[in-house]
Amino acid sequence: MRRLRTMKIHPMPRVPSTRPARPLAPFRVWLARGAATLVVLAAYAGAQTAPGNVQAERSAEVVAIPVTGAIGPASADFITRSLARAASEHAQLAVIELDTPGGLDTSMRQIIKAILASPLPVAAFVAPSGARAASAGTYIVYACHFAAMAPGTNLGAATPIQIGAPGAGSPEPKSPGEPGKAASSAPATQTQSTETRKQIDDAAAYIRGLAQLRGRNAQWAERAVREAVSLSANEALEQHVVDMTARDLPDLLTKLDGRKIETATGTHTLATAHARVVTLEPDWRSHVLAVITDPNVALILLTIGMYGLFFEFASPGFVLPGVAGAICLLVGLFALQLLPISYTGLALIFLGIAFLIAEAFLPSFGTLGFGGIVAFAAGALMLIDTDAPGYGVPLTTIAAISVAGAAFVFFVSSFAYRARRRPVVTGSEAMLGSIGEIIDAALLPVDGQVGSLSAGWARVRGERWRVTAATPLAAGARVRVVARHGLILDVEPIEEPQKGVSP
Repeated sequence: MRRLRTMKIHPMPRVPSTRPARPLAPFRVWLARGAATLVVLAAYAGAQTAPGNVQAERSAEVVAIPVTGAIGPASADFITRSLARAASEHAQLAVIELDTPGGLDTSMRQIIKAILASPLPVAAFVAPSGARAASAGTYIVYACHFAAMAPGTNLGAATPIQIGAPGAGSPEPKSPGEPGKAASSAPATQTQSTETRKQIDDAAAYIRGLAQLRGRNAQWAERAVREAVSLSANEALEQHVVDMTARDLPDLLTKLDGRKIETATGTHTLATAHARVVTLEPDWRSHVLAVITDPNVALILLTIGMYGLFFEFASPGFVLPGVAGAICLLVGLFALQLLPISYTGLALIFLGIAFLIAEAFLPSFGTLGFGGIVAFAAGALMLIDTDAPGYGVPLTTIAAISVAGAAFVFFVSSFAYRARRRPVVTGSEAMLGSIGEIIDAALLPVDGQVGSLSAGWARVRGERWRVTAATPLAAGARVRVVARHGLILDVEPIEEPQKGVSP
Protein backbone atom coordinates (compact mmCIF):
# COMPACT_ATOMS: atom_id res chain seq x y z
CA MET A 1 0.00 0.00 0.00
CA ARG A 2 1.44 3.20 -1.14
CA ARG A 3 1.99 5.81 1.48
CA LEU A 4 0.02 8.86 0.83
CA ARG A 5 2.11 11.88 0.44
CA THR A 6 0.96 14.74 2.66
CA MET A 7 0.70 18.09 1.04
CA LYS A 8 1.60 21.21 2.90
CA ILE A 9 -0.64 24.13 1.97
CA HIS A 10 0.98 27.49 2.28
CA PRO A 11 -1.32 30.47 2.80
CA MET A 12 -1.61 33.00 0.01
CA PRO A 13 0.39 36.11 0.66
CA ARG A 14 -1.70 39.22 1.50
CA VAL A 15 -1.89 41.83 -1.13
CA PRO A 16 -1.83 45.30 0.47
CA SER A 17 -5.08 47.29 -0.17
CA THR A 18 -4.92 50.54 -2.03
CA ARG A 19 -7.85 52.10 -0.02
CA PRO A 20 -7.02 53.96 3.19
CA ALA A 21 -8.28 52.55 6.48
CA ARG A 22 -11.55 54.03 7.84
CA PRO A 23 -11.04 56.36 10.79
CA LEU A 24 -13.73 54.75 12.97
CA ALA A 25 -12.69 56.22 16.28
CA PRO A 26 -12.91 59.93 15.31
CA PHE A 27 -16.29 59.38 13.57
CA ARG A 28 -17.75 57.76 16.65
CA VAL A 29 -16.52 60.59 18.82
CA TRP A 30 -18.11 63.19 16.51
CA LEU A 31 -21.39 61.24 16.43
CA ALA A 32 -21.51 60.98 20.23
CA ARG A 33 -20.83 64.67 20.64
CA GLY A 34 -23.57 65.61 18.14
CA ALA A 35 -26.11 63.38 19.83
CA ALA A 36 -25.26 64.85 23.22
CA THR A 37 -25.65 68.37 21.83
CA LEU A 38 -29.07 67.53 20.34
CA VAL A 39 -30.22 66.05 23.64
CA VAL A 40 -29.14 69.17 25.53
CA LEU A 41 -30.87 71.46 23.01
CA ALA A 42 -34.09 69.43 23.12
CA ALA A 43 -34.10 69.44 26.89
CA TYR A 44 -33.54 73.20 26.95
CA ALA A 45 -36.32 73.82 24.44
CA GLY A 46 -38.70 71.62 26.37
CA ALA A 47 -37.85 73.39 29.59
CA GLN A 48 -38.46 76.78 28.01
CA THR A 49 -41.85 75.78 26.57
CA ALA A 50 -43.13 74.05 29.68
CA PRO A 51 -46.30 75.67 31.12
CA GLY A 52 -44.68 76.15 34.47
CA ASN A 53 -41.79 78.12 33.02
CA VAL A 54 -44.10 80.18 30.82
CA GLN A 55 -46.04 81.06 33.94
CA ALA A 56 -42.84 81.84 35.78
CA GLU A 57 -41.70 84.07 32.95
CA ARG A 58 -45.00 85.91 32.78
CA SER A 59 -45.54 86.07 36.51
CA ALA A 60 -43.45 89.22 36.67
CA GLU A 61 -46.25 91.15 34.94
CA VAL A 62 -48.59 93.42 36.86
CA VAL A 63 -51.79 94.47 35.11
CA ALA A 64 -53.06 98.01 35.80
CA ILE A 65 -56.77 98.69 35.19
CA PRO A 66 -57.59 102.43 35.28
CA VAL A 67 -61.22 103.22 36.14
CA THR A 68 -62.50 106.79 36.17
CA GLY A 69 -66.00 108.20 36.31
CA ALA A 70 -69.24 106.68 37.50
CA ILE A 71 -69.47 102.93 37.98
CA GLY A 72 -71.89 101.59 35.38
CA PRO A 73 -72.38 98.82 32.84
CA ALA A 74 -69.39 99.97 30.75
CA SER A 75 -66.92 100.04 33.66
CA ALA A 76 -68.26 96.73 35.02
CA ASP A 77 -67.76 95.07 31.64
CA PHE A 78 -64.27 96.57 31.30
CA ILE A 79 -63.09 95.46 34.77
CA THR A 80 -64.57 91.97 34.40
CA ARG A 81 -62.92 91.38 31.02
CA SER A 82 -59.62 92.89 32.21
CA LEU A 83 -59.45 90.57 35.23
CA ALA A 84 -60.20 87.59 33.00
CA ARG A 85 -57.43 88.63 30.60
CA ALA A 86 -54.94 89.13 33.43
CA ALA A 87 -55.73 85.65 34.74
CA SER A 88 -55.37 84.08 31.28
CA GLU A 89 -51.96 85.71 30.84
CA HIS A 90 -50.83 84.46 34.29
CA ALA A 91 -50.13 87.91 35.69
CA GLN A 92 -49.18 87.93 39.35
CA LEU A 93 -51.27 90.95 40.35
CA ALA A 94 -54.06 93.18 39.00
CA VAL A 95 -54.29 96.77 40.25
CA ILE A 96 -57.58 98.68 39.86
CA GLU A 97 -56.78 102.40 39.88
CA LEU A 98 -59.98 104.01 41.14
CA ASP A 99 -61.30 107.53 40.78
CA THR A 100 -65.08 107.38 41.01
CA PRO A 101 -67.93 109.28 42.67
CA GLY A 102 -69.97 106.07 42.87
CA GLY A 103 -72.42 104.44 40.52
CA LEU A 104 -75.03 101.78 40.05
CA ASP A 105 -75.53 99.03 42.61
CA THR A 106 -75.94 96.29 39.99
CA SER A 107 -72.68 97.20 38.24
CA MET A 108 -70.84 97.44 41.57
CA ARG A 109 -71.93 93.96 42.61
CA GLN A 110 -70.90 92.58 39.21
CA ILE A 111 -67.40 93.99 39.72
CA ILE A 112 -67.16 92.64 43.27
CA LYS A 113 -68.20 89.16 42.12
CA ALA A 114 -65.42 89.22 39.52
CA ILE A 115 -62.88 90.31 42.16
CA LEU A 116 -63.91 87.61 44.65
CA ALA A 117 -63.75 84.93 41.95
CA SER A 118 -60.41 86.10 40.55
CA PRO A 119 -57.64 83.46 40.70
CA LEU A 120 -54.97 86.18 41.05
CA PRO A 121 -54.68 88.86 43.75
CA VAL A 122 -56.42 92.17 43.07
CA ALA A 123 -55.36 95.48 44.60
CA ALA A 124 -57.44 98.65 44.74
CA PHE A 125 -55.46 101.87 44.50
CA VAL A 126 -57.32 105.18 44.93
CA ALA A 127 -55.13 107.42 42.77
CA PRO A 128 -53.89 109.90 41.68
CA SER A 129 -53.90 112.64 44.32
CA GLY A 130 -57.28 114.31 44.37
CA ALA A 131 -59.13 111.14 43.39
CA ARG A 132 -61.89 109.54 45.44
CA ALA A 133 -63.61 106.22 45.92
CA ALA A 134 -67.02 107.29 47.13
CA SER A 135 -70.19 105.25 47.43
CA ALA A 136 -69.79 102.19 45.16
CA GLY A 137 -66.02 102.79 45.05
CA THR A 138 -65.80 102.13 48.81
CA TYR A 139 -67.38 98.69 48.39
CA ILE A 140 -64.90 97.85 45.61
CA VAL A 141 -61.96 98.93 47.78
CA TYR A 142 -63.16 96.67 50.60
CA ALA A 143 -63.59 93.74 48.21
CA CYS A 144 -60.00 93.78 46.89
CA HIS A 145 -57.21 91.70 48.44
CA PHE A 146 -55.07 94.83 48.96
CA ALA A 147 -56.31 98.39 49.46
CA ALA A 148 -54.13 101.46 49.06
CA MET A 149 -54.64 105.20 48.70
CA ALA A 150 -52.53 108.03 47.37
CA PRO A 151 -52.05 111.17 49.49
CA GLY A 152 -54.85 113.68 49.03
CA THR A 153 -57.53 111.10 48.25
CA ASN A 154 -60.64 110.07 50.17
CA LEU A 155 -63.23 107.30 50.36
CA GLY A 156 -66.54 106.69 52.10
CA ALA A 157 -70.09 108.08 51.86
CA ALA A 158 -71.34 104.61 50.99
CA THR A 159 -75.01 105.22 51.77
CA PRO A 160 -77.18 104.07 48.83
CA ILE A 161 -77.95 107.35 47.08
CA GLN A 162 -81.42 106.49 45.82
CA ILE A 163 -82.50 106.11 49.44
CA GLY A 164 -80.20 108.78 50.82
CA ALA A 165 -82.62 111.67 50.65
CA PRO A 166 -83.29 113.62 53.81
CA GLY A 167 -85.37 111.57 56.18
CA ALA A 168 -84.46 108.34 54.38
CA GLY A 169 -81.04 107.17 55.31
CA SER A 170 -79.32 110.56 55.33
CA PRO A 171 -76.62 111.38 57.86
CA GLU A 172 -77.94 112.27 61.27
CA PRO A 173 -77.73 115.87 62.49
CA LYS A 174 -74.99 116.85 64.88
CA SER A 175 -75.78 117.17 68.54
CA PRO A 176 -75.89 120.86 69.47
CA GLY A 177 -74.11 120.35 72.76
CA GLU A 178 -71.42 117.97 71.48
CA PRO A 179 -69.86 119.16 68.22
CA GLY A 180 -68.43 116.40 66.07
CA LYS A 181 -70.47 113.68 67.73
CA ALA A 182 -73.34 112.14 65.78
CA ALA A 183 -76.70 112.01 67.42
CA SER A 184 -78.33 108.71 68.15
CA SER A 185 -79.66 106.92 65.10
CA ALA A 186 -82.68 105.57 66.93
CA PRO A 187 -85.04 108.43 66.07
CA ALA A 188 -84.02 108.33 62.44
CA THR A 189 -84.59 104.60 62.34
CA GLN A 190 -88.08 105.10 63.66
CA THR A 191 -88.87 107.72 61.00
CA GLN A 192 -87.50 105.62 58.14
CA SER A 193 -89.83 103.48 56.10
CA THR A 194 -89.59 99.72 56.22
CA GLU A 195 -88.25 99.56 52.67
CA THR A 196 -85.57 102.15 53.44
CA ARG A 197 -84.40 100.30 56.54
CA LYS A 198 -84.27 97.03 54.63
CA GLN A 199 -82.10 98.53 51.90
CA ILE A 200 -79.73 100.21 54.36
CA ASP A 201 -79.41 97.05 56.45
CA ASP A 202 -78.70 95.03 53.31
CA ALA A 203 -75.97 97.45 52.18
CA ALA A 204 -74.45 97.55 55.67
CA ALA A 205 -74.37 93.76 55.91
CA TYR A 206 -72.82 93.51 52.46
CA ILE A 207 -69.90 95.84 53.19
CA ARG A 208 -69.46 94.38 56.68
CA GLY A 209 -69.06 90.91 55.14
CA LEU A 210 -66.43 92.25 52.73
CA ALA A 211 -64.56 93.89 55.62
CA GLN A 212 -64.55 90.67 57.62
CA LEU A 213 -63.38 88.71 54.59
CA ARG A 214 -60.36 90.98 54.08
CA GLY A 215 -59.69 91.64 57.78
CA ARG A 216 -60.38 95.38 57.67
CA ASN A 217 -62.32 97.79 59.87
CA ALA A 218 -65.89 96.50 59.70
CA GLN A 219 -67.24 99.00 62.23
CA TRP A 220 -66.21 102.01 60.15
CA ALA A 221 -67.49 100.31 56.98
CA GLU A 222 -70.94 100.05 58.54
CA ARG A 223 -70.80 103.71 59.59
CA ALA A 224 -69.93 104.66 56.01
CA VAL A 225 -73.24 103.09 54.95
CA ARG A 226 -75.48 104.24 57.78
CA GLU A 227 -73.98 107.69 58.44
CA ALA A 228 -72.27 108.45 55.09
CA VAL A 229 -68.94 109.26 56.77
CA SER A 230 -65.72 109.66 54.77
CA LEU A 231 -61.99 109.40 55.48
CA SER A 232 -58.82 110.84 54.02
CA ALA A 233 -55.89 108.61 53.07
CA ASN A 234 -54.00 109.00 56.36
CA GLU A 235 -57.14 108.55 58.46
CA ALA A 236 -58.08 105.44 56.50
CA LEU A 237 -54.62 103.97 57.17
CA GLU A 238 -54.82 104.77 60.88
CA GLN A 239 -58.25 103.14 61.21
CA HIS A 240 -57.20 100.08 59.21
CA VAL A 241 -59.63 100.78 56.39
CA VAL A 242 -56.82 100.44 53.84
CA ASP A 243 -53.57 98.50 54.06
CA MET A 244 -51.12 101.20 52.98
CA THR A 245 -50.60 104.53 51.31
CA ALA A 246 -48.41 105.03 48.24
CA ARG A 247 -47.36 108.01 46.15
CA ASP A 248 -47.86 106.26 42.82
CA LEU A 249 -48.06 102.81 41.25
CA PRO A 250 -44.29 102.03 41.37
CA ASP A 251 -44.24 102.96 45.06
CA LEU A 252 -47.23 100.68 45.66
CA LEU A 253 -45.56 97.76 43.88
CA THR A 254 -42.42 98.27 45.96
CA LYS A 255 -44.43 98.10 49.18
CA LEU A 256 -46.33 95.00 48.02
CA ASP A 257 -43.15 93.10 47.17
CA GLY A 258 -42.77 89.92 49.19
CA ARG A 259 -46.29 89.91 50.60
CA LYS A 260 -48.33 86.71 50.71
CA ILE A 261 -52.02 86.55 49.98
CA GLU A 262 -54.58 83.76 49.86
CA THR A 263 -56.82 83.54 46.78
CA ALA A 264 -59.17 80.96 45.32
CA THR A 265 -56.20 79.16 43.74
CA GLY A 266 -53.95 79.09 46.81
CA THR A 267 -51.26 81.21 48.42
CA HIS A 268 -49.44 83.74 46.24
CA THR A 269 -46.15 85.44 47.07
CA LEU A 270 -45.75 88.72 45.24
CA ALA A 271 -42.52 89.79 43.57
CA THR A 272 -43.53 93.22 42.36
CA ALA A 273 -40.52 95.40 43.14
CA HIS A 274 -39.16 95.21 39.58
CA ALA A 275 -42.26 93.88 37.85
CA ARG A 276 -43.25 94.98 34.37
CA VAL A 277 -46.52 96.95 34.43
CA VAL A 278 -49.03 96.39 31.62
CA THR A 279 -51.80 99.02 31.53
CA LEU A 280 -55.08 97.91 29.95
CA GLU A 281 -56.97 100.78 28.36
CA PRO A 282 -60.70 100.61 27.53
CA ASP A 283 -61.24 99.29 23.99
CA TRP A 284 -63.88 100.31 21.43
CA ARG A 285 -66.47 98.07 23.03
CA SER A 286 -66.10 99.80 26.39
CA HIS A 287 -66.23 103.24 24.77
CA VAL A 288 -69.39 102.41 22.79
CA LEU A 289 -71.05 100.89 25.85
CA ALA A 290 -70.15 103.96 27.91
CA VAL A 291 -71.70 106.27 25.31
CA ILE A 292 -74.99 104.45 24.75
CA THR A 293 -75.57 103.76 28.48
CA ASP A 294 -75.46 107.48 29.18
CA PRO A 295 -79.11 108.24 30.09
CA ASN A 296 -79.06 111.40 27.94
CA VAL A 297 -77.89 109.46 24.87
CA ALA A 298 -80.35 106.63 25.53
CA LEU A 299 -83.26 109.10 25.73
CA ILE A 300 -82.20 110.83 22.50
CA LEU A 301 -81.84 107.49 20.69
CA LEU A 302 -85.27 106.46 21.88
CA THR A 303 -86.84 109.69 20.62
CA ILE A 304 -85.11 109.54 17.22
CA GLY A 305 -86.14 105.92 16.82
CA MET A 306 -89.81 106.67 17.46
CA TYR A 307 -89.92 109.63 15.05
CA GLY A 308 -87.99 107.74 12.37
CA LEU A 309 -90.33 104.76 12.41
CA PHE A 310 -93.40 107.01 12.39
CA PHE A 311 -92.33 108.97 9.33
CA GLU A 312 -91.38 105.76 7.53
CA PHE A 313 -94.85 104.33 8.16
CA ALA A 314 -96.49 107.63 7.21
CA SER A 315 -94.54 107.92 3.93
CA PRO A 316 -93.41 104.42 2.87
CA GLY A 317 -90.55 104.31 0.43
CA PHE A 318 -88.13 106.79 2.00
CA VAL A 319 -86.27 103.85 3.67
CA LEU A 320 -83.72 106.07 5.45
CA PRO A 321 -86.05 107.19 8.29
CA GLY A 322 -87.15 103.60 8.85
CA VAL A 323 -83.62 102.17 8.89
CA ALA A 324 -82.21 104.91 11.13
CA GLY A 325 -85.26 104.81 13.40
CA ALA A 326 -85.13 101.03 13.86
CA ILE A 327 -81.42 101.07 14.68
CA CYS A 328 -81.74 103.98 17.13
CA LEU A 329 -84.77 102.44 18.82
CA LEU A 330 -83.12 99.04 19.32
CA VAL A 331 -79.85 100.55 20.57
CA GLY A 332 -81.78 102.83 22.93
CA LEU A 333 -83.81 99.92 24.32
CA PHE A 334 -80.60 97.90 24.77
CA ALA A 335 -79.11 100.76 26.77
CA LEU A 336 -82.23 101.10 28.90
CA GLN A 337 -82.27 97.42 29.82
CA LEU A 338 -78.79 97.92 31.33
CA LEU A 339 -79.96 100.89 33.40
CA PRO A 340 -82.30 101.06 36.39
CA ILE A 341 -85.39 102.54 34.72
CA SER A 342 -88.98 103.19 35.66
CA TYR A 343 -91.35 101.52 33.23
CA THR A 344 -93.99 104.11 34.05
CA GLY A 345 -91.62 106.82 32.85
CA LEU A 346 -90.87 104.83 29.70
CA ALA A 347 -94.59 104.44 28.97
CA LEU A 348 -95.13 108.18 29.46
CA ILE A 349 -92.33 108.93 26.98
CA PHE A 350 -93.94 106.73 24.33
CA LEU A 351 -97.35 108.26 25.05
CA GLY A 352 -95.98 111.79 24.76
CA ILE A 353 -94.32 111.07 21.42
CA ALA A 354 -97.55 109.48 20.16
CA PHE A 355 -99.51 112.61 21.14
CA LEU A 356 -97.00 114.88 19.41
CA ILE A 357 -97.22 112.81 16.23
CA ALA A 358 -101.04 112.74 16.34
CA GLU A 359 -101.06 116.53 16.56
CA ALA A 360 -99.78 116.67 12.99
CA PHE A 361 -102.81 114.79 11.63
CA LEU A 362 -105.75 115.46 13.91
CA PRO A 363 -107.53 118.83 14.26
CA SER A 364 -106.98 119.06 18.03
CA PHE A 365 -105.95 122.75 17.92
CA GLY A 366 -102.82 122.10 20.04
CA THR A 367 -104.43 119.97 22.76
CA LEU A 368 -102.63 116.77 21.75
CA GLY A 369 -99.37 118.63 21.23
CA PHE A 370 -99.47 120.25 24.66
CA GLY A 371 -100.41 116.95 26.30
CA GLY A 372 -97.59 115.21 24.45
CA ILE A 373 -95.01 117.69 25.72
CA VAL A 374 -96.22 117.30 29.31
CA ALA A 375 -96.27 113.48 29.10
CA PHE A 376 -92.81 113.33 27.50
CA ALA A 377 -91.25 115.68 30.08
CA ALA A 378 -92.83 113.79 33.00
CA GLY A 379 -91.69 110.44 31.60
CA ALA A 380 -88.13 111.69 31.07
CA LEU A 381 -87.97 112.92 34.67
CA MET A 382 -89.16 109.53 35.95
CA LEU A 383 -87.18 107.39 33.48
CA ILE A 384 -83.97 106.75 35.47
CA ASP A 385 -84.89 105.21 38.81
CA THR A 386 -81.75 106.27 40.69
CA ASP A 387 -79.94 109.40 41.81
CA ALA A 388 -76.48 107.90 41.42
CA PRO A 389 -73.89 110.43 40.19
CA GLY A 390 -73.70 110.54 36.40
CA TYR A 391 -76.99 108.71 35.84
CA GLY A 392 -79.57 111.46 36.05
CA VAL A 393 -81.18 113.18 33.08
CA PRO A 394 -80.66 116.97 33.45
CA LEU A 395 -83.65 119.25 33.16
CA THR A 396 -81.91 121.15 30.36
CA THR A 397 -81.70 117.97 28.27
CA ILE A 398 -85.36 117.14 28.87
CA ALA A 399 -86.43 120.70 28.00
CA ALA A 400 -84.28 120.75 24.85
CA ILE A 401 -85.64 117.42 23.56
CA SER A 402 -89.23 118.37 24.37
CA VAL A 403 -89.01 121.78 22.68
CA ALA A 404 -87.19 120.34 19.65
CA GLY A 405 -89.76 117.57 19.27
CA ALA A 406 -92.66 119.97 19.62
CA ALA A 407 -91.14 122.45 17.13
CA PHE A 408 -90.51 119.67 14.65
CA VAL A 409 -94.05 118.31 14.90
CA PHE A 410 -95.65 121.75 14.66
CA PHE A 411 -93.43 122.53 11.68
CA VAL A 412 -94.71 119.40 9.94
CA SER A 413 -98.26 120.27 11.01
CA SER A 414 -98.00 123.68 9.35
CA PHE A 415 -96.97 122.04 6.10
CA ALA A 416 -99.91 119.65 6.33
CA TYR A 417 -102.30 122.52 7.05
CA ARG A 418 -101.05 124.52 4.07
CA ALA A 419 -101.31 121.42 1.89
CA ARG A 420 -104.98 121.05 2.85
CA ARG A 421 -105.71 124.63 1.83
CA ARG A 422 -103.89 124.36 -1.46
CA PRO A 423 -106.23 124.20 -4.49
CA VAL A 424 -106.92 120.84 -6.05
CA VAL A 425 -104.58 120.07 -8.94
CA THR A 426 -106.03 116.76 -10.20
CA GLY A 427 -109.50 115.37 -11.05
CA SER A 428 -112.70 117.16 -12.08
CA GLU A 429 -112.43 119.73 -9.31
CA ALA A 430 -109.05 120.84 -10.64
CA MET A 431 -110.79 122.37 -13.75
CA LEU A 432 -113.06 124.65 -11.72
CA GLY A 433 -111.83 128.22 -11.89
CA SER A 434 -109.42 127.54 -14.73
CA ILE A 435 -109.00 130.28 -17.33
CA GLY A 436 -109.35 129.51 -21.05
CA GLU A 437 -109.66 131.22 -24.44
CA ILE A 438 -112.46 130.72 -26.97
CA ILE A 439 -111.28 129.28 -30.26
CA ASP A 440 -114.63 129.41 -32.12
CA ALA A 441 -118.23 129.75 -30.98
CA ALA A 442 -121.80 129.41 -32.28
CA LEU A 443 -125.32 129.90 -31.02
CA LEU A 444 -127.29 126.73 -30.27
CA PRO A 445 -131.06 126.40 -30.02
CA VAL A 446 -132.42 125.49 -26.61
CA ASP A 447 -136.11 124.58 -26.22
CA GLY A 448 -136.71 125.71 -29.81
CA GLN A 449 -135.33 129.23 -29.23
CA VAL A 450 -132.27 130.11 -31.31
CA GLY A 451 -129.48 132.07 -29.61
CA SER A 452 -130.36 131.32 -26.01
CA LEU A 453 -127.21 129.17 -25.51
CA SER A 454 -123.75 129.75 -26.87
CA ALA A 455 -121.42 126.81 -27.55
CA GLY A 456 -118.04 126.34 -29.08
CA TRP A 457 -114.49 125.26 -28.48
CA ALA A 458 -111.99 126.69 -26.04
CA ARG A 459 -108.39 126.05 -25.08
CA VAL A 460 -108.13 125.39 -21.31
CA ARG A 461 -104.83 124.37 -19.72
CA GLY A 462 -103.35 123.67 -23.11
CA GLU A 463 -106.19 121.30 -24.05
CA ARG A 464 -109.12 121.69 -26.49
CA TRP A 465 -112.46 121.44 -24.68
CA ARG A 466 -116.10 121.67 -25.73
CA VAL A 467 -117.65 124.61 -23.85
CA THR A 468 -121.10 126.13 -23.35
CA ALA A 469 -122.13 129.45 -21.91
CA ALA A 470 -125.35 131.28 -21.08
CA THR A 471 -124.15 134.41 -22.94
CA PRO A 472 -122.81 134.82 -26.42
CA LEU A 473 -119.12 134.00 -26.86
CA ALA A 474 -116.74 135.45 -29.39
CA ALA A 475 -113.52 133.95 -30.67
CA GLY A 476 -110.57 135.14 -28.61
CA ALA A 477 -112.64 135.93 -25.54
CA ARG A 478 -111.30 134.82 -22.17
CA VAL A 479 -113.57 132.64 -20.09
CA ARG A 480 -113.59 130.96 -16.68
CA VAL A 481 -114.70 127.38 -16.06
CA VAL A 482 -117.60 127.21 -13.61
CA ALA A 483 -118.74 123.59 -14.02
CA ARG A 484 -117.96 120.34 -15.78
CA HIS A 485 -120.35 117.80 -17.28
CA GLY A 486 -118.31 114.92 -18.61
CA LEU A 487 -116.35 116.32 -21.56
CA ILE A 488 -118.27 119.60 -21.70
CA LEU A 489 -117.31 122.64 -19.65
CA ASP A 490 -119.65 125.38 -18.53
CA VAL A 491 -117.87 128.71 -18.79
CA GLU A 492 -118.58 132.36 -18.22
CA PRO A 493 -116.86 135.29 -19.85
CA ILE A 494 -114.31 137.30 -17.97
CA GLU A 495 -114.98 141.01 -18.21
CA GLU A 496 -111.89 142.77 -19.47
CA PRO A 497 -111.22 146.16 -17.90
CA GLN A 498 -111.64 149.08 -20.28
CA LYS A 499 -108.52 150.81 -21.38
CA GLY A 500 -107.67 153.83 -19.31
CA VAL A 501 -110.03 152.81 -16.54
CA SER A 502 -108.79 151.30 -13.31
CA PRO A 503 -110.30 147.94 -12.54
